[in-house]
Amino acid sequence: GAAVLKKHHLPSKRAFSGDLHAYFYTQTLDHFNYKPESYATFQQRYVINYKYWGGGAVTAPIFACLGAEQALETDLQTIGFLDDNAARFNALIVYIEHRYYGESVPFGSREEAFRNAYRMGYLNSAQALADYAEIIADIKNNLQASHSPVIVIGASYGGMLASWFRLKYPHLALGALASSAPVLYFDNITPSDAFYSIITKSF
Repeated sequence: GAAVLKKHHLPSKRAFSGDLHAYFYTQTLDHFNYKPESYATFQQRYVINYKYWGGGAVTAPIFACLGAEQALETDLQTIGFLDDNAARFNALIVYIEHRYYGESVPFGSREEAFRNAYRMGYLNSAQALADYAEIIADIKNNLQASHSPVIVIGASYGGMLASWFRLKYPHLALGALASSAPVLYFDNITPSDAFYSIITKSF
């Protein structure tokens, strides 16, 4: 059954079907500014599936799906393969929504969050990775699963986040599964027209 999380993990008013339990975590808006007056927060949504988890006492693993540029509901529709693997490994499944998407929007609303460049400046991959690190660490602490290995998972941009998370937070993630992640698709590494060149030659 669902475990009891601490008070800053607020239950979501939006109900999910079956074994999915939704929560909100009081997230730090800016992880890299340490001035006291800058400690603004927002509510970040995540979902946990406890159905298959063996528990922290037996160091059962945690599969953390890192949300990308869309609402959490879309992720839940496209990553059903995690259920099969969670059953096999007795894993806990955690789905975390990316900041500024779905219901994880700072400043109270999308209109306010996207009002100007200053506020949009908090929408970047470094802040998103720090979000995931904070939530994963806190869930492990709450569920007394400090020794449970974490595998981070993502596709496309989410896959890039999973790869970067493994590199930046190796103390939190034992491994990463990155599907269709264009991690080398940057200037001076991969030709920007590579995809179109291949398609042109094929057709």
